[in-house]
Amino acid sequence: MTLAQLEPPSATTTTRARVLVVDDHRTFAELLTVALTSSGMDPVGIAHSAAQAVAMAQDLQPDIVVMDIEMPRQDGLAATRRIRDVAPGAVVAVVTAHRDPDWVVRAAQAGASAFVPKDGSLAEMIDVLTRVRPGQMLVAPSTFSGGPTVARPADRHGAVVPQLTRREQEVLDCLGRGMQVKAIARVLGITLETCRGYVKSLHVKLGVRSQLEAVVKAQQLGLLGSPE
Repeated sequence: MTLAQLEPPSATTTTRARVLVVDDHRTFAELLTVALTSSGMDPVGIAHSAAQAVAMAQDLQPDIVVMDIEMPRQDGLAATRRIRDVAPGAVVAVVTAHRDPDWVVRAAQAGASAFVPKDGSLAEMIDVLTRVRPGQMLVAPSTFSGGPTVARPADRHGAVVPQLTRREQEVLDCLGRGMQVKAIARVLGITLETCRGYVKSLHVKLGVRSQLEAVVKAQQLGLLGSPE
């Protein structure tokens, strides 16, 4: 199903992000395309299966693919890996009912650039889609807030919340917004090596080995709030 032909091309079409929506729930997919259009994006198609998503991504070469994780026959993470091969210029934002941090890591390993809970707000989803960029992993704030299944999981397991310096917290906040180390150094007015030092310090204090794990762990511990 191709949506691009439903409206005549305009002079601004090429400046809008072209989005492929992948979801086996037709009503959700169609409502999302309406919201995307209202937000200034260009929904170019809807796929209702993983196989259809890969074929359409290869044909349409969208800028963004909104990918449901749970679909019949083949899951969205497997489809994400294939889309990264056939449409390398596209970024994939996965949407799911899962809130476990392990799923964030799995999505990143599959090549996704954003993680959005399906039961979060539409405004949050649109915000993530407008900010997602290649080479980063944006995690929607509601991933680790709200329901009783995710309320301060670190506290339930007795984890100690580390004490961060003001600068470490600033670096962590930037990581939580999906910024890369070079960009963080520029924004904070520090050298790249100094910034890397703060990132390494955060890894040690949080007991993690990657920037993605640092963001996930920090959100679990309540060290990251919702972006303004």
